[in-house]
Amino acid sequence: MQTLSIKGDKTKMYICSEAYKLFAEKGFKEVTMQDICRKTDLSRGGLYRHYENTAQIFSAVISGMMAEQEDEFSEKIHSSMPAAQILDDVLNRYEEEMLDSGNSLSVAIYEYFSSPGISQNDDSILQQYLYSKKMWTELLTYGMRTGEFKI
Repeated sequence: MQTLSIKGDKTKMYICSEAYKLFAEKGFKEVTMQDICRKTDLSRGGLYRHYENTAQIFSAVISGMMAEQEDEFSEKIHSSMPAAQILDDVLNRYEEEMLDSGNSLSVAIYEYFSSPGISQNDDSILQQYLYSKKMWTELLTYGMRTGEFKI
């Protein structure tokens, strides 16, 4: 049973990795489950075993990105990296991602969170906001504790 779970998790990670590329290239609205099947070489049944639709895949992609960023913030804070450097690093990365239209999810994120019937039916936008708020609050609190940021 454990082996199936590990294999399933790896497949989901692979799906998200390949879907990320499609979402960055085409935006959220233009990516279909068929596109993802072609990109991953999975059958429709194989893909649907893991995800019901593109919105679910996109949500997993965004959640993964947020978790990576949270881990990055925490690691840098625990290693006592200056808060100003952490802030500068993340803002520079945001800028690079926005300027690299072939690798950016900016358009896809906008489309996803503004699509009627997609994010309004769940609390994903609220969850993403709360997740971001938690990370940024942790960084700002750390910066104030170290004296780098003024209250």
